[in-house]
Amino acid sequence: MISISTLSEAENISPVFLEQIFFKLRKAGIVKSARGPGGGFSFSRPLEAISVKELLYFAGEELDVLPCDRQKGDCSRVSECISHKVLTIVTGKINDYLDNITMRMLLENDEFKP
Repeated sequence: MISISTLSEAENISPVFLEQIFFKLRKAGIVKSARGPGGGFSFSRPLEAISVKELLYFAGEELDVLPCDRQKGDCSRVSECISHKVLTIVTGKINDYLDNITMRMLLENDEFKP
C-alpha cells in the first residue's frame, strides 16, 4: 500500500491530481484502496496483468497523435489525406507497443529506468 501523500512527495505531483487519477483507476478496478492508518492504494491485479496502455486509458490519457479535425468528422479530405493515414498507423503502433508493456516490466526492467 502507498498513500497519496507519500506518492505525491516522492514524485513531486499534486496530491489533488493524484487523487483524481487514483479515483478513476479504483473505479476501473486497476487499484484498490484501504482507509485509516497504514492505508492507501495498491494494485488489485498482478502487475503482469496490467498493461501501460490500460493504465493510461483508465486514467483518461488515451494516446492519439492525430492533430487534425478528423475527430470531429468535419474533414471532407480524410479519405484522401496521406498524413491522416500515416498518423493513424503510428497511433496504432504506439498503442500496440504500450499494450505489450506490463506494469511488472515497467517497474523491474532496466530498459525503462531513468
